[in-house]
Amino acid sequence: MIGIIGKKLGMTQIFNDRGQQIPCTVVEAPPNPVVQVLTPEVGGVNAVQLGFGSQKLRRESVGRERTPRGRRASKAEVGHAAKAGLEAPPRVLRNFRLDDAPGKNPEIPTYTVGDNITVEIFAPGEQVKVTGTTKGRGFQGVVKRYGIGGGPNTHGSTKHRQPGSIGPGTNPSRVIKGKKMPGQYGNERHTQTHLRVEKVDVERNLIYIRGAVAGPTNGIVLVRKQG
Repeated sequence: MIGIIGKKLGMTQIFNDRGQQIPCTVVEAPPNPVVQVLTPEVGGVNAVQLGFGSQKLRRESVGRERTPRGRRASKAEVGHAAKAGLEAPPRVLRNFRLDDAPGKNPEIPTYTVGDNITVEIFAPGEQVKVTGTTKGRGFQGVVKRYGIGGGPNTHGSTKHRQPGSIGPGTNPSRVIKGKKMPGQYGNERHTQTHLRVEKVDVERNLIYIRGAVAGPTNGIVLVRKQG
């Protein structure tokens, strides 16, 4: 199984041959270089490490001249990218396993360092799974976080959006583990499966995926073929 690293551009709509309107998420995925090839002997699994984007590099200091502000790639990152023949280290590195379903795909594809993975690996009609990071919403209450109905708004109630009783006092006289309580909402890794590829624009490196995927606009997503 192989995939590609992309950037979520947003949502749009397209129309199929029968004139049906289809909501789609547009993912921009420029060619991803293969930075490293992992094997069971080196890395423990059959996988490839792909890169996306590029980082800024430190410039040679001349006299008292300083490096401009902002994050720059470390020497380790520069050296790791140089082994793959890259001038600048990628901004994002992700591993994609080639044997997600052992036994079901006995033929493991082979890749070499320096190869480029493009959107051409996908075709309209294929099913994919997309992994992204959901939008972070900060500390939220139970109504927004879990959809709990809350208390009454009339008859003198002052507890409109509170969770109510969180545990009986007699038995078990404690709060059960996993109780739905206020807390951090969003900013979690989420994978949506069985999404259909509706269109692939090779010239502009775009993938049109039916439905919505996790993450904000310009968020990094991983598009992988469904096993």
